[in-house]
Amino acid sequence: MAEFFYPRGGWRRAASYIVHRLRRLPDPPHKIARGIAAGVFVCFTPFFGFHFFLAAGLAFVMQGNILASLLATFFGNPLTFPIIAAISLELGQWMLGTPGVGPLPDVFADFGRASAELWHNFQALFTSESAHWDRLGRFFWRVMWPYTVGGLVPGVIAGVAAYLLARPAVAAYQRRRISRLKARYERRAKSQDGPGRGQ
Repeated sequence: MAEFFYPRGGWRRAASYIVHRLRRLPDPPHKIARGIAAGVFVCFTPFFGFHFFLAAGLAFVMQGNILASLLATFFGNPLTFPIIAAISLELGQWMLGTPGVGPLPDVFADFGRASAELWHNFQALFTSESAHWDRLGRFFWRVMWPYTVGGLVPGVIAGVAAYLLARPAVAAYQRRRISRLKARYERRAKSQDGPGRGQ
């Protein structure tokens, strides 16, 4: 649990690892950038626990790199989720004209209660327990729907910004890497040709 909130080695090391993996993906820069955009966009949706699946599906539709989309979902983490949730919820409530839902800790508690009730209702399908959908309905209209609507605008903006930043960065890295590999190959070829010429 502690590593979820603060990875071993710190967030800086975790971020540098993800950037390193993204740069080394064997795809054209535009496909990698599309995948990154898909992953960042999905972070602004309230479908916690499904971000990987949504990012992969969106990257597939956009013809982007799926692995890049999965790595980019780490844009949403315990440090950024409170900011993302606050922006998305407040914007959604303003767009829909719905009342506020209270402080963020209460919102995340609502998500927890909704998940527990959804699991209870699923179990009720196979037991004698009765399912309750009224509280889930209130949660949907009070929290889930405003969050979904409000997350679209900042999600698109963040996704486009991620694409515009990632594409030239990945392209520049790939050019430098190709140059280094070519130089290494030429040095190795020269070193192998040297003894042969001497003989």
